[in-house]
Amino acid sequence: MKHMKYWICVAAVFLLFKNLSAQTTPEDKKATIAHFFDESLTNAPIPAHLHHLTKQIGHRISGSPQAEAAVHWIKLQLEALKPDTVYLQAVKIPVWKRGPKEKAFFQTADHMQPMQVLAFGGSVATKGTLSAEVVEVKSWAELSALPADKVKGKFVFYNRAMDATKIDPFDAYLEAVDQRSIGAIEAAKKGAIGALVRSLTLAKDDAPHTGAMQYADGINKIPAAALGTRSADLLSQTLKDDPTLRFSLEMHCSTLPEIVSNNVIAEITGKEFPDEFITIGAHIDSWDVGEGASDDATGIAQTIEALRLFKTLASKPKRSIRFIFYMNEESGAHGGSKYASAVRENKEKHLASIESDAGGFQPVGFRIDGDPQAVNQIKAYSPLLSQYGMGRILAQHRGVDIAAMKDLSKVLLSLDCASHRLFDIHHSELDTLDKLNYREVTLGAVAMTAMAFLISEYGL
Repeated sequence: MKHMKYWICVAAVFLLFKNLSAQTTPEDKKATIAHFFDESLTNAPIPAHLHHLTKQIGHRISGSPQAEAAVHWIKLQLEALKPDTVYLQAVKIPVWKRGPKEKAFFQTADHMQPMQVLAFGGSVATKGTLSAEVVEVKSWAELSALPADKVKGKFVFYNRAMDATKIDPFDAYLEAVDQRSIGAIEAAKKGAIGALVRSLTLAKDDAPHTGAMQYADGINKIPAAALGTRSADLLSQTLKDDPTLRFSLEMHCSTLPEIVSNNVIAEITGKEFPDEFITIGAHIDSWDVGEGASDDATGIAQTIEALRLFKTLASKPKRSIRFIFYMNEESGAHGGSKYASAVRENKEKHLASIESDAGGFQPVGFRIDGDPQAVNQIKAYSPLLSQYGMGRILAQHRGVDIAAMKDLSKVLLSLDCASHRLFDIHHSELDTLDKLNYREVTLGAVAMTAMAFLISEYGL
């Protein structure tokens, strides 16, 4: 019995030191990470992939022929790289169509002024031209304080701008996006007939920014649209001079029956721990304006490149790597939810879920949430990426598709990029290929590959 206790203690000490060593920066992996950077910066097909996604396929709203074309094109690219498996995962998704271009204007006693508007994804139509007075608010408290009779039968105009003093514009976006997501609900509670929202951008232009909105059971569904920031400023200024002006809005959008689409998944099976998974992913769909370049053709190209980089190694990774292309991130994240449901049903062990959906600009590191010990281990890898300018590890991941993996994966990691240019083009007609820098996109692909490789080598 004493001998047995002795060997149990020896084994425990051995495992402890093994675990501690796994949490240190693995100097012997510098050469592999350098290989990833050299190989990708020299040979990555990212420019060709981005060109095809944006110029040949174009914007890819869920349920559109373009989205389905992207599914099949991605599958072909993955199969050409010869991973261990490539397959489609069926996903039931909502279908929303914008219809003919929206029209809007406001009218004073002596002037009619056209407005630049864009319906939010999921909005109901106006059923002709909807005309009414406008009440402007810049906070939820301001709306709450208004008596119902001051709002009933009018448009509520949410004019709370993104906070320009935030150093990271993504933080400003996250603080302001509630106007878009629940603005129609809160306006309808007061009897409003429509919701108008200042576009979520710091740019001063007339390119409205769309995005997903919500309705609530038991609350009247009213049309909701974004105003270009110049249109918002003009409307706000004119309301000061003429609070009884009338705003007219015409939208022809519609929601169609759900259809079945697909996630696309490729896998390299781990050579030592095949039942432990690390995922790298991005979303296939985009909004139906612009070319879906930054959001999220960049993530698609980066995820394909990550697979290519793993295939350049002399041996397989220790743990299984999945490369996931999610359908319907923009309007419900049904693809991400479907993948998580399959993981739960199959009782799979996921160490890390990594996502690229931050614009494809200069990568600076990762955003992370998860098991504290695992998070600390990830942070120990920062020096290996810091020499490439992308070693920053901050809390609070920003990946919509991986959110459903919160209780199924030890850590959730989203690629973190400089966002100063992102919200100039986000969800607008300006999201086109010419706004991208191929080198920045390539560096983001390598950052995800290197992180996945380290987690695969050392576990969590």
